[in-house]
Amino acid sequence: MKLYYSPGACSLSPHIVLREAGLAFELVRTSTKTHQMADGTDFYTINPKGAVPVLEIANGERLTEGPAIVQYIADQVPQKQLAPAAGTMARYRLQEWLNYITSELHKPFGVLFVPAMPADAKAIFTDWLRHRLAWVDSQLAGKSFLMGETFTVADAYLYTVVNWTKHVGIATDHLPNLLAFVARVGARPAVGEALKAEGLV
Repeated sequence: MKLYYSPGACSLSPHIVLREAGLAFELVRTSTKTHQMADGTDFYTINPKGAVPVLEIANGERLTEGPAIVQYIADQVPQKQLAPAAGTMARYRLQEWLNYITSELHKPFGVLFVPAMPADAKAIFTDWLRHRLAWVDSQLAGKSFLMGETFTVADAYLYTVVNWTKHVGIATDHLPNLLAFVARVGARPAVGEALKAEGLV
C-alpha cells in the first residue's frame, strides 16, 4: 500500500492507523501548497480533488477521505480492534465520532489555515471550535479514549486535529480531559513513529 501524505496534515490520522495496524506501506510525500510530489509529479494526477490523504491499495485502486481510509485499514486487521465490527451499533458509534470530527472540527480548522480569510471570519470559526472542543472534553470524562478504554481509528483522527490548536492559537489548557487524551495518544509507540517519520519531532 501507498499513503500519500503531507506532514502534520489530516493524513497523519491514517498514517498513525497504518502503524497501529502493523501493515506494510510506503509513504509518498506531497505538498498541500504546490500540489506536487517530491519527484515533481502533479498530485492532481493521483487525486483530482488535490487533497491528502490518498491510500493506494495492492490492486492499484485509490481510496480518498480520511474517515473512509481509516475504516478500510482497520477492517484489514480486525484482531487489532481499531474499529468495531461492521454492522454493530458500536461501529455506527465510531462512524458518528468520525463524522463529528470531520465536519465539526476538521473543516472549521481548515478555515483558520487560509491566509486570505478575513479576521472576523476567523474569529467566528475560532469561537465555533472552542465550543466544540469543550464538548469533546466533556465526552472524554472518565474515559481513556472516545469509545471507552479501547483505542480506535477515531482517536487517531481526533489527536491529529486537536494538535492543530497550537498552530492557530486556540488554548486547550482549560480542557483537562482533552489534554490527558492528547498526552495518552501521543505516548503510543505507533504515534511516535508516525510523528518521527513525518519530521514532526
